[in-house]
Amino acid sequence: MKVILTEDVKSLGKKGEIVEVSDGYARNFILKKKKGLEANSRNLNDLKLKKANEDKIAQEQYEAAKELGKEIEAGKIEVSIKTGEGGKAFGSVSSKEIAAEVKSQMELDIDKKKIQLKEPIKTLGTHTVSIRLHPKVTADLKVVVTEEA
Repeated sequence: MKVILTEDVKSLGKKGEIVEVSDGYARNFILKKKKGLEANSRNLNDLKLKKANEDKIAQEQYEAAKELGKEIEAGKIEVSIKTGEGGKAFGSVSSKEIAAEVKSQMELDIDKKKIQLKEPIKTLGTHTVSIRLHPKVTADLKVVVTEEA
């Protein structure tokens, strides 16, 4: 019997897959515990429509991430930190501070977890910071670190 899985089943398949199982396994386990549906024409059509809708949503999210990436790469933000003698910085600029400055200076809402810093910025000057907006879209933001007056 062919069934469409409605959730992941260990050693059988992932959600949305169509798998062939024995009639007893389908009736007594998969259908009974609502882990799948019988693969009839109505359910197959519903699955096809659902996948088309998910693909459309994924494409829209990708397009939106590309637009946001262009906006981010076109701009730059300025962050000022306290410095001591010889331009030595006290503290550093973290992803949290960068996200706050992007919100205030560029009026864009970016999650601090998407900002990819290997280590916090501890020097003055211009730095390039990668922001992962989508699995396929990464934007580079220019961060200018200046001395606090």
